[in-house]
Amino acid sequence: MKVAVLMGSANDQPKMAPALDVLAQFGVEAEEHVLSAHRSPDAVAAFARSARDNGFGVLICGAGMAAALPGVVAAFTTLPVIGVPLSGSALNGVDALYAIVQMPRGVPVASVAIDGSANAALLAIEILAVADSELAGKIAAHREYWTKK
Repeated sequence: MKVAVLMGSANDQPKMAPALDVLAQFGVEAEEHVLSAHRSPDAVAAFARSARDNGFGVLICGAGMAAALPGVVAAFTTLPVIGVPLSGSALNGVDALYAIVQMPRGVPVASVAIDGSANAALLAIEILAVADSELAGKIAAHREYWTKK
């Protein structure tokens, strides 16, 4: 299974790059997509609706300010969605954090820290590792390394 790393603007790429780096370190196939919930909502909906059929297991969505992307993606899929609130607004990402964690009942979105795309990738790997023993071993070794540091 692969992971999609989505962001609303190409300007978000530097903050989302750590997710792609972590996924690559673990050998998890990942695709990066720039899709705006505001400028291209039909494309976002189409991507989310077809994600499972296209081999994705988890979707990571980076979003700033109103942070609509993770919620819109979650509205159109039953795959796990992890939101990454991005800094850069007047509230330095707190507005995005609130938008992501305050999803309505029935449409969950997981969240990590502001600009925490590396942790979003680790969470995605943990989700995939539920059904992949090789990946489970890799994430266990990684966790052991970090807890002893």
